[in-house]
Amino acid sequence: MKDIPKKPINLTITKFIISVVLIFLAIWSASGLEISLERLSKAPQLTWTLISALYPIDLSQEALDRIIPKVFESLYIAWTGTVIGAIFSFPIAFISAKNTSLSIKIPKFLTNKNYFIYSSQIMKQILNIVRAFPELLLAFVFLPITGLGALTGTLAIGIHSIGTLGKLSSEVIEGIDEGPLEAIKASGGSKSNELIFGVIPQVMPTIISYWLYRFEINLRASAVLGVIGAGGVGQELINQLRFRAFDRAGTVLVATIILVLSIDTVSGALRRRIIKGKSVTVDQN
Repeated sequence: MKDIPKKPINLTITKFIISVVLIFLAIWSASGLEISLERLSKAPQLTWTLISALYPIDLSQEALDRIIPKVFESLYIAWTGTVIGAIFSFPIAFISAKNTSLSIKIPKFLTNKNYFIYSSQIMKQILNIVRAFPELLLAFVFLPITGLGALTGTLAIGIHSIGTLGKLSSEVIEGIDEGPLEAIKASGGSKSNELIFGVIPQVMPTIISYWLYRFEINLRASAVLGVIGAGGVGQELINQLRFRAFDRAGTVLVATIILVLSIDTVSGALRRRIIKGKSVTVDQN
């Protein structure tokens, strides 16, 4: 019978230290948030009280005429913001990817030698800066400029989508198969031929699936942005809660959940079909 190899003592000590540090950080974070056992014990009861107040929901014509347009406004904001992100991030992704980036020559009088800097080095940092600002913070920046309404939410979501989609798309481009590009180059094709016939056909299915996935995320974000007056259903939800109209608040939540689940289902089916190239069947039972 073979002896079972023992783990090195140093590895065991390292794992123990990491575990202790993580536990300490968790306790420290909880203390900073003033989370107590008393508050945690009361949370289920308070949650049930709120849920009970939302039921039954208000399905009157007046409520639906007020709420449904706001729900669709969130959909419009998310869709327009996604289109903005897709249009602008697509060319930026090619500039940001290492294998398709442009080389910029630095003047000799600045470096005293031939020195090149690649566009990917600059664009990736710009995309990192854009992604560093969440949609909510961008909306606060745009509020004094564009005022309350859907335009503020659309711009905030669109700009943040450019940063996220640009990064994801550039990583897809960097991971392409170089074989088709070498074949085009060997047959005398130009750089534009390599890009059009070698790169884009490989990356488009994945990039489009990212666009659809980003649309799902933007739909949720548009609902949150309404809380600060950037358009959408969130603004209606806050108004109803402010006036203690819990039945109408429940209608807002149910309508939002139905919309998000519907979009997630359709978008997920499209993404699977695009990536796998298989038809999606729906169980009729």
